[in-house]
Amino acid sequence: MGTAVDGGPLTQLSSFVGRTDEMVELSRLLHGVRLLTLTGPAGVGKTRLALELAGQEQRSRHCEVVVVKLATLTHIDQIRRQILIALGEPAEDGVPRAPRAAAYAKESERLLVLDDCEHVLDECGLMLSELLPSHPYLRVIATSREPLRLPGEALFSLSGLALPDVDGDASLSECLRSDAVLLFLDRARTVVPDFQLTQENAGHVGEICTRLDGLPLPIEMAARLIRVFPPAEVRARLDDRLSLLTNGWRLADQRHQSLRASLQWGYDLLNPAERSLLRGLSVLPGGFGFDTAAAVAADGSDAEPGTSELLIALSVKSVITPYTDQDGSARFRLLESMRGFGHERLVAESEDTETYGRLVTWLTQLSEPLHRETFLQPAVLRHLAAEHGNLTHALHWLIPGTDERQLLLAGALATVELSPGPADDTLTLLSHILDRGIESSPYRSVALECAATLAGRQGDYGTAMRHAEQAVELERGYGRDPLLSRLLLLRSALHETHGDQDSAVADLRECLKIGHRLRDETLTALCRVGLARYQLLNGELGRAEQVIEEFLPLLRMRVPPRWLHAVLVTAGALALEKDDLPTAEAYFTESLRGPAEHTRGPADALQGLAIVAARAHRFERVLQLIGAAEQFGPPASWGDAWWRERVNAARSAALKVLPPNRAGASLEAGRAMRHRHVLAFALGSQATGATGATAEDSDSLLSKRERDVTALVVEGLTNRQIAARMHVSVRTVETHIRHIRTTLGLRSRAHIAAWAAERRTTTVRPAVLSPPGRRPLTEGGGQSWTVTTSTSRTAASRVSSTSRAEPPAAIT
Repeated sequence: MGTAVDGGPLTQLSSFVGRTDEMVELSRLLHGVRLLTLTGPAGVGKTRLALELAGQEQRSRHCEVVVVKLATLTHIDQIRRQILIALGEPAEDGVPRAPRAAAYAKESERLLVLDDCEHVLDECGLMLSELLPSHPYLRVIATSREPLRLPGEALFSLSGLALPDVDGDASLSECLRSDAVLLFLDRARTVVPDFQLTQENAGHVGEICTRLDGLPLPIEMAARLIRVFPPAEVRARLDDRLSLLTNGWRLADQRHQSLRASLQWGYDLLNPAERSLLRGLSVLPGGFGFDTAAAVAADGSDAEPGTSELLIALSVKSVITPYTDQDGSARFRLLESMRGFGHERLVAESEDTETYGRLVTWLTQLSEPLHRETFLQPAVLRHLAAEHGNLTHALHWLIPGTDERQLLLAGALATVELSPGPADDTLTLLSHILDRGIESSPYRSVALECAATLAGRQGDYGTAMRHAEQAVELERGYGRDPLLSRLLLLRSALHETHGDQDSAVADLRECLKIGHRLRDETLTALCRVGLARYQLLNGELGRAEQVIEEFLPLLRMRVPPRWLHAVLVTAGALALEKDDLPTAEAYFTESLRGPAEHTRGPADALQGLAIVAARAHRFERVLQLIGAAEQFGPPASWGDAWWRERVNAARSAALKVLPPNRAGASLEAGRAMRHRHVLAFALGSQATGATGATAEDSDSLLSKRERDVTALVVEGLTNRQIAARMHVSVRTVETHIRHIRTTLGLRSRAHIAAWAAERRTTTVRPAVLSPPGRRPLTEGGGQSWTVTTSTSRTAASRVSSTSRAEPPAAIT
């Protein structure tokens, strides 16, 4: 790339892709400060962005721009001399001369770009502290992996380019909206001019950019490999990226010649303690908090003194990236390339076995409640969920051996994955571990419990019951009542699903005895409500109602959502039997409104809402809900003819009333909904239902942080501005926006803004259903909704009258 050091035109040899928001924000910042430092990890494009910003300033303000590259300079005298020569002020003995006061009036505006300051921070600080006071018309843009920490310095932290949502249905269209993919496409065409992004290769290109964290330097190197490898092969070879990405520009600095050299440059700038911690953190692909970092950095659970300070230092030096999880807790992650480099150094230092041992010990401590407590506390489950990626990584490290802790960690992994739907290979992994012959471990029954649950979810009753029976017998031998009670609840549910009511009741009664013996009010209440289900089936409505009224308030406060789900569905079924439709609908929707990551299969609640809709003569909705419920497999709470009879009656009533074409379309619409759209549709029902729920029902699908992001989108803030306002990374904001669009079935930020703004005009409006006499943004054709507040008008104006958003389903 070319640079100018004499005030001439500042030009580059390659095109500049993306960073539109950053350029706008940086231009604003630069006009208000005299020292602006761009920070960020290796390969993020600090130098290129600084030069592009300087070139824009040169063209628009006609100021003189000078560029000084510091990569090869190490001494204060060298730096001072180079800067002064670039400014046209030769120094005497390397010391700048203070200009006379009369000279200030004649001094033209100048912009100095100091590139690569991270290895000479003190020297740059000394030089600038002398230079800026004596040159009032001088502004400075510095690039560094960490701040200069000077008075008046404005910081701007860069992250990777915007990434595509490669898991979406429209992979090609998502990729074409991604700056990272557009950069890849641009650089690939420099070596293969006719290279095109297609539906077939878009997913591979999107994954390449994602695995390279949106960093321009490695993306450019990967793109130039297209001359040799197709995208699929480049993606497959990224596991060895440090050896693969070695094709930097011929005349680039040595540290830009390869990805390894770029990472080594930053690693060499760390002190020994920081390097050691970085190597340890490389075993944590799933991110980490202070506690996890301390665990891998020190023996056992005792945090090594200074770990927090080291983490902060690594964050300041752009080695690790801070973010905030859904609970608002601070966490960090290593970019994948840096993690791979750190892991390579970990192995080279022969520290891998000891570090993985500390990780396994830490995760085992987190997972211990699985075999010591009846119900996992929400805080424990959230903690395990946050460590999902690390659990998976540690488990794969353990599998080749016979360490019994792999049974417990496999159970913890499956427990985390149970509610949102386990990964395809989780049951296979569990079965493999159970078959390894670790028979005498006290952790075995935990793994058997989770394997039984997963097999039951897949409809494999024989395997599920076999695992459950083994687990119950093991726990009888150990005499651990808390885990035995949980296993009896599981086996009772399996019996119920298979229609064996007598065995299900027997397990509940045994579990109830354990609850009395342990004086466990929560377990006792859960067993009592479980038995009330059978009282309901036998027509004993009064007794069932008495039990539910007595124990439901306690269970709402104490049991995890996946257990509460069955209780609420029972209460809803009881209300149906009493023909109390508003109460029934409220119970079914409450069961769906629990945290999505913990809710058991919602088929029974969706079917319950279908029965409510049938009795309210809303027949298209009946078939949509029944079709949607089919996606989730058999109901989790009912396995006998009693429930099926009521669902079939609702279906038959709808089929009898509706014309065949409308009936078929309604069923197919339900079957075609994506899972989160199903919940949005189901929860939105209450806006027009008998209970008169507010529009907040559909908002409950969004987390608090997602609602905060939505509000800032309405204000017109860019992703970077939102990130700054919320103190999170730009990548985190991008992830939240993808989740919001997926949940609400909206296509763009503009539609999110209009959707949110429209909701400010009413307190009763469904998220997906069309209000009477209006057409929603998610329908094709027509204008966007009319809004009344000033904020709403602004947001809605961002969606043109010709915009078309893809609806989540054909909802009438």
